[in-house]
Amino acid sequence: MSPPLDAVRDALAGVPAWLVGGAVRDRLLDRPTDDLDIVLDGDPEVAARAVRRAAGGAAFPLSETFGAWRVVGRDHAWQLDLVPLLNGNLAEDLAARDFTINAMAEPLGGGGLVDPHGGAADLEARRLRAVGPRSFAADPLRSLRAVRLASELDLEIEPSTALEAAKQAAGLERVAAERVFSELKRIVVAPDPRAGLERMGRFGITAVVLPELDALRGVEQSVYHHRDVYDHTLEVLDATVLLARDPVRAGLPLHGPPLAALLAEPLADGLTRGEAMRFAALLHDVAKPQTRRERADGRGAGFPGHHEVGAVIARALLRRLRAAERLNDYVAALTLHHLHLGFLVRERPLGARTVHRYLTATAPFTADITAFTVADRLATRGRNSAAAIAAHTETADEMLGFAFAERAAGPRTPLVRGDELAAELGMAPGPRLGELLAQLEEDRFAGDVRTRGDAIARARELLSQERFG
Repeated sequence: MSPPLDAVRDALAGVPAWLVGGAVRDRLLDRPTDDLDIVLDGDPEVAARAVRRAAGGAAFPLSETFGAWRVVGRDHAWQLDLVPLLNGNLAEDLAARDFTINAMAEPLGGGGLVDPHGGAADLEARRLRAVGPRSFAADPLRSLRAVRLASELDLEIEPSTALEAAKQAAGLERVAAERVFSELKRIVVAPDPRAGLERMGRFGITAVVLPELDALRGVEQSVYHHRDVYDHTLEVLDATVLLARDPVRAGLPLHGPPLAALLAEPLADGLTRGEAMRFAALLHDVAKPQTRRERADGRGAGFPGHHEVGAVIARALLRRLRAAERLNDYVAALTLHHLHLGFLVRERPLGARTVHRYLTATAPFTADITAFTVADRLATRGRNSAAAIAAHTETADEMLGFAFAERAAGPRTPLVRGDELAAELGMAPGPRLGELLAQLEEDRFAGDVRTRGDAIARARELLSQERFG
């Protein structure tokens, strides 16, 4: 929802104020925006409180250093930042901005576009150009922002701007992790995230902000892969984009629609599950350099345990970027289990106990993990790949049926509680009791245990087998 501009104009009547930055750019592109920036020759606090009274919401200081204030609409439907004009001079204010397409202004009280640096022409030419040669030195984050804007708006970065962005990339080490992650997220969720990642690599940005990903370049794999680990990672990224947009085309005809709906659900950090899966694509093989071993059979390299080590590395990386813990959990789970379904392909038809163990191991992200293994499989095109991909997608589609059924059913009420079973068996609480309860749930899923009495009898049988077997 856009901020109510008429109410803002009324609230700031008589105050020299201009709409600036991305809001002007997006209006020229006819892109909706819920985020406005206004510079004014006046007191931002007084202005913010006036806007709040006129438009509703809440007003609060954004920066004590620069005197900026923010007004947020009801239910966070929109936000408006009010910033004092730099040195009371609009020309100086616009000259200090990052890119020409962000260095335009519209007088809030009416009047023509103020565009001293040719931003409108650059926008028309689909060109991203820095306002001046000192733009990146003033804020190294602008190197990453250049990639983000090019990705979001489908722009070409002007050569001298690209050169300066690459030259200043090392300065990203000094930028707060939260700011880096904010830009990185928007690159990863752009329509073509691979193009953004490739541009980050060319500018030397990946080596600074995601060195673990950059280390995958040139790491060769087995004969079952046609790319090194880095290029394979980008192909998995492409496949996750396809999965979220058209899971049927990705090879999941039976459960494509419910999967698309699932991946559109919000997860964390402003990301949907499908967008979060893109981070798993980038990090799922992140431990391959550390775990690489040459195969004794001469079929290239193997990476024993890379899924387990990778889950640990992924968590550490996302914590470094100050990502939400739920996003960490999600990416770590997809990394840890991205090989799991592949081992079950050889066991088809899948037995009930095999299915239950998979569902238990991969909960609560079973459907996401299952879909993600398809993305990984689609990006693995070496020897015998066509048949392997077909077998994998068929298995995944079958498993998705179980995953969605379990999700719809919700948590099952146990046939017998742990304290009840302990009393019946004369057992003390402990790990073995937990193992018995887990076994009873598996037996129940397989249809061998149906009632409370069945469960207690089965538990007695299991204990008897241990004692006298």
